[in-house]
This record gives sequence, C-alpha cells and structure tokens, in this order.
Amino acid sequence: MKKFSMDFIDPEFYRSNARKPDFSNILAVLSNKAPKRPTLFEFFMNENLTAEIALDETDQIASNIKTFRNAGYDYVTSGISEFGFKSGEWSKREGSKTGSLNDRAVITDRDSFNAYSWVEVEDCDFSALDGYARLLPDGMKLMVSGPGGVVENVIALTGFDNLCYMLADDPELCRDIFDGVGSRLVKYYERCIPHPAAGILMSNDDWGFKTQTMLSTKHMREYVFPWHKRIADVARRYNKPVVLHSCGNFSEVMEDIIEDMGYNGKHSYEDVIMPVEEVYDAYAGRIAILGGIDLDFIIRSTPEQVYNRSVEMLDRSRRKGGYGLGSGNSIPYYVPLQNYYAMIAAAVVNTWE
Repeated sequence: MKKFSMDFIDPEFYRSNARKPDFSNILAVLSNKAPKRPTLFEFFMNENLTAEIALDETDQIASNIKTFRNAGYDYVTSGISEFGFKSGEWSKREGSKTGSLNDRAVITDRDSFNAYSWVEVEDCDFSALDGYARLLPDGMKLMVSGPGGVVENVIALTGFDNLCYMLADDPELCRDIFDGVGSRLVKYYERCIPHPAAGILMSNDDWGFKTQTMLSTKHMREYVFPWHKRIADVARRYNKPVVLHSCGNFSEVMEDIIEDMGYNGKHSYEDVIMPVEEVYDAYAGRIAILGGIDLDFIIRSTPEQVYNRSVEMLDRSRRKGGYGLGSGNSIPYYVPLQNYYAMIAAAVVNTWE
C-alpha cells in the first residue's frame, strides 16, 4: 500500500483521476467475497462535499452521480420520490441541527391515528428512477434508500415518550401504527427495486443508542423486525442485495439481522460501541461489514492518521473480503473534507498487488 501523500487530500486529484465504476466490486463485497480492488461504501455526503467534488454541476441527479463517481464509488445513493410520512413541525427548533424525539408527534391515540392522512406510494412520482437510468455511467448502479425506516418514522409520528407509554397501554394501536408505516415502506421498495437502474436496496432505520436498541428486544422482534424481513424479501425477490443502515448497539440482535432478516450488509459503527476491526473479526463471512471508520475519529484525527487506519482496515479484509471502506455513519457537514479525502484515498490510490 502507498504511503500517505498530501496529494491525496486535494479534491482536484479525484476530479482528474476518477476511476471507472465497476458495480461487480460492491456486489462481491455484499456476497462476502473479495472485490477485484479496494472498494468504497458510503450512505450519503454533505452539500459542501458535493459542491467541491462535483464542481459546476447544477442538475441534482447529475451532481449526485458525479459526486459518487469522482470519489471512486461503484454506485450512487439516493431516495427517489416525495413519498414519506408527514409529522409535525420541529417545535421551536426550525433551522437547528438537532431536535427532541418528542417534538413532532401527530398520532397520540386512536382518534388521531384514524384522522392521520397517509401519503400513498401509488400517488407519488418515481420518474427520478428514469432520470438516474439516463445519466448513470457504464458500470454504475443506484442504491435506493428510503425516507427513513420503520422505527424512525413511527417515533416521528408518535414521539418517543408517547410510544413507550403506548407500548404498555395500547399495544393494538402500536401494532396498527407500525403496520401502517411498514406496509407502505414495503410498497415503496417494491416500486423502486425492479427498475434496471436500481442495484442495491438500502434499508435505513436507526434503531438504538450506544448501549442498546431504542425499544426492548421483545418489542423490536414483535413490531419492527417482521417488516424489515419483508423489506429484505423485496430485494431477494429481484435478486438484488439489501443493506441495513442503522446506528446503535446490536449485540442482542445481530443474529436476527443475519439469520432472520437475512441482510447482506450492515452499515454504521462506532468505536465507543465496538470498533469496526472487532466487528469484522466477529462477523466477516456471515454479513458484509460496510464503512466503520469512526466518525469522531475522522473528525479529530490528522489526514495521515485517517489514511493509515483506512489502509490497515483494507489490509485486514483483503483476503477474506466482505468489506467496503467508508465512515462509521455518513459524511455530515462538520467532517473536515481533507480527512474524508484521506479516507477514500486508501481505496482509490491502492490496488490488490
């Protein structure tokens, strides 16, 4: 592997040396095999990064594709339509970066559930799929993400505290809310995944904290996991891989993810929970390990430190396969761009020699 160079943190380096996408590499990773070359995986970027690496591209779809391609990915991530779940406005937090999980509740009881106006998949515009199909370069496909997942959207509709009370006081209403969200997410993916441009299904649904899942494992298995299994089944029906993006501590449910739901890959890891190196050693060969270079580490480290850890992770997984290099979560606006470039350089400038 090459030693770190300051050239690696120059965005022009990536714009001028964009490698040809080859979707077979990420497919190999998601099949727990070794790809032909070091392979990248990321959920989403921030606008500052997109503006810098896509440069003068103004069309949203073209800009998204150009960002992922110039950075060296074999796919591009995107949600597809205006489909989603309408919740209340952020209370007294408009324009802020954070908010309470209780602020937007619109379903608090049976009457408000019956009055809630669902957005139906059948009424939404999915023409962006054709837009991607027209612009995707040879060798590149789309990873379709959702408008949040089952847990995220239920909490947005009910508020977290309200949901906890509801699980005890009115489990039948809880089931109806989870079913209302889950069934519509299944329809959303059923609409997207058959499209020839779609190559990967991304089921993005944050489940937990650094110590446990947000709901008890009993409630996760009762209300949440059956819908994730059905979402994963949509991908399998069309012979396409399915990835779970979810934050939190999964020590109690990892077997559910692998054996019951059958996800091909898992994304989102934190050093404070379990460093990705340990996750890889524990689960490689059973499920693809994606990303995992801790976000706090990327932010606080030097570019050379980020590069070196990324190279070491690629070396660790080189022979066994089933690993895609990327961050532990995503690339938000507060990540120093030079540190992001240092991370992806580990895959972009090196080969399996």
